Amino acid sequence: MAAATVRSSPLVRVVVNSVQKLYPQALADKSWDNTGLLLEAPLRPPTTTPPPSAHTILLTIDLTRAVVDEALSTNSSMIIAYHPIIFRPLKSLSLRDTQQESLLRLAQAGISVYSPHTAVDAALGGVNDWLADGISGGRGNEESRRVLEESMAPPDGFEGSGMGRMVVLKKAQKLGDLVERVKAYLGMQHLMVAATEAHNSGDALISRIALCAGSGGSMFKHLDVDLFFTGELSHHEALGARERGISTISCFHTNTERGFLAAVMKPKLLEVLKEEWARLKATPEGREFAGDAEVQVAVSAADRDPYEIV
Repeated sequence: MAAATVRSSPLVRVVVNSVQKLYPQALADKSWDNTGLLLEAPLRPPTTTPPPSAHTILLTIDLTRAVVDEALSTNSSMIIAYHPIIFRPLKSLSLRDTQQESLLRLAQAGISVYSPHTAVDAALGGVNDWLADGISGGRGNEESRRVLEESMAPPDGFEGSGMGRMVVLKKAQKLGDLVERVKAYLGMQHLMVAATEAHNSGDALISRIALCAGSGGSMFKHLDVDLFFTGELSHHEALGARERGISTISCFHTNTERGFLAAVMKPKLLEVLKEEWARLKATPEGREFAGDAEVQVAVSAADRDPYEIV
C-alpha cells in the first residue's frame, strides 16, 4: 500500500508569511527564544461538511488548555501564540503533560501554532513601543525614545529595531500620575510599585524611564534612569533598584503584553493577511483550497494572566 501523501496547508503558509512580514524571525533573540512555526498540522482531506465561510486566526499570549478549548469551540483555523508553548526539547508527546496534551489536541483538529515572541518585542511599532506610548501618553510627550539593545542584524526595512525602550519625557512627572496613567492604559486596578522615598513624597519627579514588556530585569542593569517599567521584577531586582534611587512599576508579566494583541497586532495582521490571501486565491491551488472563504483575526477571550490581586 502506498503511503498517504501529507501536505502542508496553504493557510499556514499565508499566516506565516504575513506574521513574518510584520515581525521577521531575524529580530527574535535566538540565543534563548524559540520562535516560528512550532506545530504544523497536516492539511486535512476534504469532508462532506460545508467549507468554512471564514478562516479564523486566534491570537493569544499563552496557549493554555482554556485557549485550546476556545480554539476548538470556535473552529479556529490557526493559533498565533505570543509565548512559545514549546520552549525546551521534547522527549515524548503524551497526555500526561498538559502542554503536550494541548499540542496533540490541536494537531488532531488540524490547527497549527506559530509563536513570534521576541520578534514582536524588538520590532519598531511592536509591543515595547506600544508600552512606551502607554506610560508617556504618546510620542508628543517625549523628548526622545530609543531601544535599549539594538538588534544585531535586522533585515532590510527593520533597521533600528531592538529590545526594550528608553523614554525621556519632555515634562517630568510625579510617580503617582504615571501609575494612574499605566492603570488606565492596561485596564488594571492595582499595580506593584516599589517607590523611592523621594518619588513617593513627590519631592523628586520622573523624566527618564526604562521599560521592557514581560520580564525586564536583565535589560535594566547599569542604567541611569528614574523609573523601571515592566511586567515583573524579582524581589532583589526591585530592592536593588530602589537602593539606587530608581522606582519600579511592575504589572505582572503578561499584562504588559496582552493589550497589544487587540490594539495593534490584530488590525496590522488582518491587513497583511488579506493581501496574502488575495495572492493565494489568484493561484489554482489557492482557489481550490480557499473557495469563497475569507480570513479573519480574533483575540482570545480565555487568555489571561495567572496572577490576580484579591
